[in-house]
Amino acid sequence: MDNNSISTKSLLRRKYLYIILPTFIGSIIAYLDRVNIAYAALTMNADLGFTAQVFGVGSGIFFVGYVLFEVPGALIAERWSPRAWIARIMITWGLISWCMAFVSNAWQFYLVRFLLGAAEASFYPVMYASVFPRWFTPEERPQALALMLTSLQISVIIGAPLAGWIIGIEAFGWKGWQFLFVIESIPALIFGVMVLFVLADWPEQVTWLTPEEKQFLKARFEQEIEAKKSVRRYTVWEALGDREVLKLCLIYFLWISGFWGFNYWMPTALKEVSGWSNLMIGWLIVIPMILSLLAMLFVGRSSSRSGEKRWHGAMPMFIGAIGLGVGTFIHDPLINLIFITLTAIGVYSAFGVWWAYPTTFLSGTAAAGAVGLINSFGNVGGYIGPYLTGFVKDMTGSFSGAYVFLAGLLALAGLLMLTLKKKIPAKG
Repeated sequence: MDNNSISTKSLLRRKYLYIILPTFIGSIIAYLDRVNIAYAALTMNADLGFTAQVFGVGSGIFFVGYVLFEVPGALIAERWSPRAWIARIMITWGLISWCMAFVSNAWQFYLVRFLLGAAEASFYPVMYASVFPRWFTPEERPQALALMLTSLQISVIIGAPLAGWIIGIEAFGWKGWQFLFVIESIPALIFGVMVLFVLADWPEQVTWLTPEEKQFLKARFEQEIEAKKSVRRYTVWEALGDREVLKLCLIYFLWISGFWGFNYWMPTALKEVSGWSNLMIGWLIVIPMILSLLAMLFVGRSSSRSGEKRWHGAMPMFIGAIGLGVGTFIHDPLINLIFITLTAIGVYSAFGVWWAYPTTFLSGTAAAGAVGLINSFGNVGGYIGPYLTGFVKDMTGSFSGAYVFLAGLLALAGLLMLTLKKKIPAKG
């Protein structure tokens, strides 16, 4: 086959349209349904009598359900159908997110949050390990993943002002936070069905590629698999016990502890410092999200061009640590917002580079299992970060102690990123 007959720029544009766009939309919806609890807390906690510790447990228990079903879900998707599994995930989490509107006590809150995590489990690992490697080359992946994962900030840019407005609504005997959960669950149900028609598992299944392009993508994918196997053939169990994979698990645990400790408590902490209205906070949070989005695109593009991943992952961690650790002692609202922006840039901008790394030496079910395991460890951090922050807030009346600790975890994650192997050595 003559590769010169294929326009790689045209092919890449279509992959962005038909692969990145639907996964981008799905990710926006996922993140909306995951973090709307942070904005609901501005009124829900008082309405239901939840302490900071109760809210921290409920926020974090989402990740317990996530962890339990993460690896099995990723393996099922790889062996069955990533497209169908993503559709199943979205429909079930939409139904469960709807139920959040009807919780009335702490135990119901814990149960629904646990089930939401179980329903959403493996959503991102399926995309990282099963969807993107089939369509994008290793060189393209950091930038492609960064583009898709700008959905995290876009969802906040859309969701924060929307949530700030919705939680102020009271009608038909319902509170605003109840409307928030119902309204934001509907897109998951609708798009979950649409995924079955707009996404494909393999290039040969689509009509928007020419026969030559289908063969080209198939050949590139098979060449990548063979190149990895020539270095080392990993079974699922070997991948799960690999030293580099376990190091990635530890790094991600440290990172995501800080990430979710920051994200779930950020609106509440900012309101405590500033006294601003819920609506104003919702709009001002757009600023750090836009800047962190631009930083993520820059880091992903830079890594794709240079091929370097370690410093592209570590530097954002150091920036996030400074923002979180110093910002917590700043009581001027506008200066505090600047440090919130630094933290957001730090904790968000390395995602595209990060999820491109495991698939540089793993593929197939080994990659799916390892990515699921790495994400599971991160989601344990997703429990620890919010819970610890709420616990310390109840004990001390301040976020400072927890934020300094979380900043230390981010800094350690950055240091450990610098110890990752530049290249995976050949076996033997």
